[in-house]
Amino acid sequence: MALTTRQRRSSPADLNTTSSPSPYSKLDKPDKAAGDGDRRLGWLLPLVSLGVLRYMSASSNIIHDCDEVFNYWEPLHFLLYKTGFQTWEYSSQFALRSYLYLIFHNLIGWPASWWFGEDKVRVFYVVRVFLGVLSVIADAALVVALSRKYGQRLASYTLAMLCLASGCFFASTSFLPSSFSMYAISLSSALYLFEKPAAAVVTAATGVIVGWPFSFLAFLPLTIFSLKKRFKRAFLSGVVTSLFLLALSIVVDHYYYGKWTSSVLNLMIYNVLGGGESHLYGTEGPLFYLKNGFNNFNFCFILALLFIAILPIVRKKYAPELLVIISPVYIWLAFMSLQPHKEERFLYPIYPLICVAASAVIESLPDIFRDKYNPNDASLLVEIAKYVRPLVLGLILCASHSRTFSLIHGYSAPLEIYKHFEHHDDAGAGSVLCVGSEWHRFPSSFLVPDYVGEVRWIDDGFRGLLPFPFNSTLGGTSAAPSYFNNKNQASDIQFLQDVDKCTFLVELHLQRPYLPRGSDLTTWEVVAAIPYLDREMSPPKYRSFFIPYLWQQNNVFGATVRLECRDLETKAVTYAVEGLTCAGGHYSLEVNGDHENDNCEVSVVKSPRNDCSEPMGDLQKSRVVCTANSGIRAAARYANPIGFMTGAADPQCAPMLFNMGIIAPLN
Repeated sequence: MALTTRQRRSSPADLNTTSSPSPYSKLDKPDKAAGDGDRRLGWLLPLVSLGVLRYMSASSNIIHDCDEVFNYWEPLHFLLYKTGFQTWEYSSQFALRSYLYLIFHNLIGWPASWWFGEDKVRVFYVVRVFLGVLSVIADAALVVALSRKYGQRLASYTLAMLCLASGCFFASTSFLPSSFSMYAISLSSALYLFEKPAAAVVTAATGVIVGWPFSFLAFLPLTIFSLKKRFKRAFLSGVVTSLFLLALSIVVDHYYYGKWTSSVLNLMIYNVLGGGESHLYGTEGPLFYLKNGFNNFNFCFILALLFIAILPIVRKKYAPELLVIISPVYIWLAFMSLQPHKEERFLYPIYPLICVAASAVIESLPDIFRDKYNPNDASLLVEIAKYVRPLVLGLILCASHSRTFSLIHGYSAPLEIYKHFEHHDDAGAGSVLCVGSEWHRFPSSFLVPDYVGEVRWIDDGFRGLLPFPFNSTLGGTSAAPSYFNNKNQASDIQFLQDVDKCTFLVELHLQRPYLPRGSDLTTWEVVAAIPYLDREMSPPKYRSFFIPYLWQQNNVFGATVRLECRDLETKAVTYAVEGLTCAGGHYSLEVNGDHENDNCEVSVVKSPRNDCSEPMGDLQKSRVVCTANSGIRAAARYANPIGFMTGAADPQCAPMLFNMGIIAPLN
């Protein structure tokens, strides 16, 4: 006897029999990256693309928040140059800010300061480039991981958005812990998709402890599923990393604060258990982050929120891994919207995930219309959806560039105006730079030249607590000055009482009924003026996004002026540059080269007001000497007044002009 297994022979009748198609089963479902074949993105394209865009961000990004300046750039400046402003959070009495985060950037700042010497502006941009490099590495890893897991199309869409989305463009080179947590989220998400759960947990722990402690909520889904994959290894790696970084943070804080303390725990206790009063610094409504998200990501943000709606359709393709990666968008957005105090930077950690979620929705557009029982459905709607995908992506990228352009060209004046100080060192050492209501736009001491002895605040009505210079006499970083408090109550000594001590004055001149201090031209002379978009007088739809022609016509800046130099003999134009005046009519134009043999004139080009657009006869042009061979030591040159006039005389001006004998009596 034998135990046998037999199979029935096929008969000719069986071969000729036709059967009905079998129903759709899991074996018939398309591959995760349908249509992509085996194509994958390598490392070169993401690294190069992101590298170029992050360098552009580092060189052109504005400073979006005074917290970035006073809590990070200024303490770093003190570590490098022993001068800088200190906020109450850095008082050893409160010790809320981590010096571990600062010295991580000091590793780049210190050699840069040694290499460039007194050129602090270069050090500023070197640190920014370093921030951009961190962003490039993290985001490139995320793109490559998406490509290997889900195919080239999803990765390419994500790469395009990471490069050009306004939110990512600005956040990537911002010197903020929330940006550091953003890098960590990108990298930990990539490691999770690379099937390296232990490394993902280590990166998450680093982002929370070195970066922003509150971002732990954004890392929570990824950490849980990483532990689920390889519990022992991921758990031990996470615990060891957390304990090591906490211990290192405590040691570093002890060195700088002069006592044993943990800034990480202090910050958590102050805001969670200690009744932190963040509402003292402003509150916003529950829709703040929805509006802000649209401003920074336009339709990308809307699509990201819709990912959860299409999940039932694409569940087989994207669940659970991509859902784990994207879920912090909803968790973090809901949690932060419930907090009374809201800041744009609080959403930075989830910015890359917004790009991933929106890209997944765009990539899945054909799946929405495809017959779920026929994976090869090529109906008209499916084909249309395939062609709509690049159109939607293109719309998002164009709107993103529009937003980026608007912010850079509308609000870059605070950074650019301080760069002009390097041309006015003839004021002498020990000069005093005074700042009033524009204190919150101060771009950091990195842009203040060494001949300026001190920067002082002057009283223009602000009643909150302002930063003070680090006091080395009291102990520098370990000091606990009595003028600091955690109630945002102004100190009696935070303002300079004698304004006559000011050598320079930086202020914003807007078209308002009240006159700024600098309008007294008997005391002050304009040495530099740069246009700044008047937010209150400009319509939201035009100031938020750049729309060609409409942006210039509807936003309030100032008049357009043009400097043109022509060769004295040939009359050919040798140099020309245009610029905008501020609301007060002041302007400054940069002249490149020496124009001793040229005739240079500055003229009015365009008025910002329709009721005052007629050039003023002989006052529409003014000659300017643009050569060093003129006997003038200073680098600045001044033009005579030029301007526009209204079509009709102001009735209130006529009697005055008559009394002065300038015009004849009116009939």
